[in-house]
Amino acid sequence: MKSSLTLAAGTGSSVVVTHCQVCDHNHLEPILFLGYLPPVNQMPTQGSTPHEQPAYPALLLRCPKCQLVQIGLTVDPAILFPPEYPYSSGTTKILRDNFAELYADSQAVVKLEPSDLVVDVGSNDGTLLSNFKNQGHRVLGIEPSDMGKLAISRGIPSLIAFFGPTAAAEAVKQQGKATIVTATNVFAHIENVHQIVASIIDMLDDKGVFISESHYLLSLIETLQYDTIYHEHLRYYSLHSLQFLLNVHGLEVVRVKRIPTHGGSIRVYSARKGAYPIDPSVKQALDAEVAFGLLENDVFDRFKRRVTQSKLDIMALLRNLKNQDKRIVGIGAPSRASTLISYVGIDDGILDAVLEVPGSYKVGKYMPGTLIPVVDEGMLFSEQPDYAMLLSWHIADELMPKLRQKGFNGKFIIPLPEARIVD
Repeated sequence: MKSSLTLAAGTGSSVVVTHCQVCDHNHLEPILFLGYLPPVNQMPTQGSTPHEQPAYPALLLRCPKCQLVQIGLTVDPAILFPPEYPYSSGTTKILRDNFAELYADSQAVVKLEPSDLVVDVGSNDGTLLSNFKNQGHRVLGIEPSDMGKLAISRGIPSLIAFFGPTAAAEAVKQQGKATIVTATNVFAHIENVHQIVASIIDMLDDKGVFISESHYLLSLIETLQYDTIYHEHLRYYSLHSLQFLLNVHGLEVVRVKRIPTHGGSIRVYSARKGAYPIDPSVKQALDAEVAFGLLENDVFDRFKRRVTQSKLDIMALLRNLKNQDKRIVGIGAPSRASTLISYVGIDDGILDAVLEVPGSYKVGKYMPGTLIPVVDEGMLFSEQPDYAMLLSWHIADELMPKLRQKGFNGKFIIPLPEARIVD
């Protein structure tokens, strides 16, 4: 396949998507434009003087041939994932629980022996691999950011490298072939996807299983999660598009499970054709996508209209509260919060601050593209603002009782799928 990307004039660090990243189709259909977004993890230090920062167009495209939904510009990964990348999976309980569950769930497909190797692509701080290591299995992480060094300090062997053929070859050289390769919340992030799949296959033994977890397009549409659209996410997989990609490389999907992480993800097990029986969950998931209309244009037309209305509704709610001189803070600074803040047009005149858990790498920074400070969540209890806007709204049911128990007496704003106030 020829490259699905061409150089964007004058940028030097970004490329425009002109062909589908999976099937090379050259007539991609625009779905939604969210404006120009700053990199979601470039967060200036509080007190620093504002200076020129990049912002990139966030245009969502759909391929009518293989059904892949993809962002229309690929930004240099060195910009999106710098060494000081502030994301740490171990600080999020839902992810810790998910990775523990992944270990248990994987045993239904492949029974691991102590000598078997598990490799995690984009291993971050090693939280996922710790579940396998604690059960006596050999593990290896591959991680480009300084989080890989943190994993090493925790006893998780890790290669500090961007994933690709070179890193895959080094992993095999060091540890041999893998029985399981995982890629959770990173498989949609890495460019040159065919090279990535080929590199994963190179690491797998003949009965090896590739387990991917990606934010699920069906969930994104169902619950209006346009805030998960940003440049780290190059692709937004349905099972139809993911199956198309894997089949090109001689892999078949053998098991599927919808999971709650990141507001709704899909865990997909794949292996070489004929290596494992195909679970009924695969057909069930494919049929559900067809029944929902995920292969039809009408679904995406409605999605665009709902996104526009959402922006108006959120700003109307905030306008009414600010007209009453109410004090509002944000709760949680996940990457998705940056998209919501940028698209809706929220600034430090609307949100006094965004609050993060103690120890977060984001405390002491500004939200991308703004002067909204990120501070310790203790402010919520000591200063008792009138409203707390849940930017991690997808886990609102988990957050609200915890914040109440800790002593917050104000009201909550849940921005999506419908902007509303909760007492």
